Amino acid sequence: MLIPSIDLQGGRIVQLVQGERLAVESDDVDGWIATFSRFPAVQLIDLDAAKNAGDNSALVASICGRLPCRVGGGIRTIDRADALFESGARKVILGSRLFRSGQPDLEFAGSFADRFGPDRLIAAVDARGGRVVIDGWRTQLSIGPVDAVRALEPFFGEFLFTNVDKEGLMRGIDRDAITEVREATARDLTAAGGVTTQEDVDWLTGAGVNAVVGMAIYTGKLKLL
Repeated sequence: MLIPSIDLQGGRIVQLVQGERLAVESDDVDGWIATFSRFPAVQLIDLDAAKNAGDNSALVASICGRLPCRVGGGIRTIDRADALFESGARKVILGSRLFRSGQPDLEFAGSFADRFGPDRLIAAVDARGGRVVIDGWRTQLSIGPVDAVRALEPFFGEFLFTNVDKEGLMRGIDRDAITEVREATARDLTAAGGVTTQEDVDWLTGAGVNAVVGMAIYTGKLKLL
């Protein structure tokens, strides 16, 4: 399944190269909502909240009311997740806060699973150079994505694996890295980072992995059918 991505920064839709350099920005939120309205799932990320640089809460709530969104970015408390579900989010994505002292925080993960159930929760495991990265991809841990996924599996119905080395470059996906994560868990898996062509999407589908696509859509590289 192809899942379009909406990343928000400063009240606009943006696409960043490897989480840093701005490559695309758009004020046409309504236009993109219309474009994505036929998809069964849309990924919505508040980049400002993820980086502790403010938030786009009102815009997130508005989009959740109009699209079937899985929402991430700065979700550090159960109260924040509650608010997102109340605004219409279908699932929430937990990221950096899942790790403490360089390791998965199983107590924190368990508290969310107890409150919402694993099927409403997605764990974001982002990697650069074969190691998990957190804090807006600025801090690299010693743990690899496979070990992180295995530790967190009891608490989440799905994993979002982002290969930061490929993110925003439109040079294709790292099939070996995705295959390793796919083989590490029986949970649903969604991959992001480098998904550029229909061939990439088809390969992921064949591997039993959903494809999050951002840059390739916004630049017109990948045409939505």
